[in-house]
Amino acid sequence: MSTPTAPTQLPRDGRALAGRAALVTGGSRGIGAAIVRRLARDGADVAFTYVSPAGAEHAAKVVADVEASGRRALALRSDAADAAAVTAAVDRAAAEFGRLDILVNNAGVFPSGPVEDVTLAELDHTLAVHVRAAFLASQAALRHLPDQEGRIVAIGSNLADRVPFAGVTLYAASKAALGGLTRGLARDLGPRGITANVVHPGSTDTDMNPANAPDADGQRELTALGRFLAPDDVAATVAHLVGPDGRHITGAAITVDAGTNA
Repeated sequence: MSTPTAPTQLPRDGRALAGRAALVTGGSRGIGAAIVRRLARDGADVAFTYVSPAGAEHAAKVVADVEASGRRALALRSDAADAAAVTAAVDRAAAEFGRLDILVNNAGVFPSGPVEDVTLAELDHTLAVHVRAAFLASQAALRHLPDQEGRIVAIGSNLADRVPFAGVTLYAASKAALGGLTRGLARDLGPRGITANVVHPGSTDTDMNPANAPDADGQRELTALGRFLAPDDVAATVAHLVGPDGRHITGAAITVDAGTNA
C-alpha cells in the first residue's frame, strides 16, 4: 500500500523554487541560459558555468537578468572537460549560496562529421564533457543536495534515441549514455528522495544551431510540428522536473523535439 503524500504547496512568496539554489553547467548561452533565467524567475538563486573568456560577456548578461528577477547569480568560469574544475564548481556554488538543491548538467559540444574521421582526442573530449562531467558533477552534488528535495537533470538530445541523418555518431553515442546515467542515479538516490531525469531536446534555435541556418529547413522537415524549439521550451520542462510538481518523476527521459522522434 502506498503512503499518502502531502499536496503540493508553493513556498510563501508563491514562486515554486523560492529558497532553492541551483547550478546549471554551460549556462551562459542558448538552452543553458534559458534554464538559468527560468529557474531564477521561479525563485531560485542560480550559479552557472561558462568555459571561454569570450563567454564572459554573455555570462554578465545572464547574471544581470537573474539579479533583475530579484535572485542571486554566480557565474563560474569552468571547463567541463576538466574533472577537478567540475567538482570545484559544484562545491563553490554550494558554498556561495549556503546550499544546493538543483543540478542541471547542460554543458555540451557538438562534434560532427564522418565517423571514420573522429580522432581519439575528439572522442575523449566529447565523452569527458557529456558523460564524465555529468557523472562527476552529480557525484559532487550528493554532498549538498537535500533529501526529498534534491533534483538532478541532464540535458541530452533526441539523437540519443533516433539518428535520422549521418555524421553525428559520436554526439549521439555520448548523449545516449546520459540515459543510463539517469536511470542509475534514480535507483541509487531514490531512498533519499532525490530525483534524476534527462531531457532530450530536438532542433532548438540557438547560436549553435540557428533556425535560419542553411540546413534548418531540412531539420524542420523532420519534425511533426514543422518548427524549431525555442530555448524557453526546454527550460519549461526542466522547471517542471525540479519544481514541486515534478517530485514523483525520476529515471525518466523526456523528449521535447516538436515530434521529430514521433
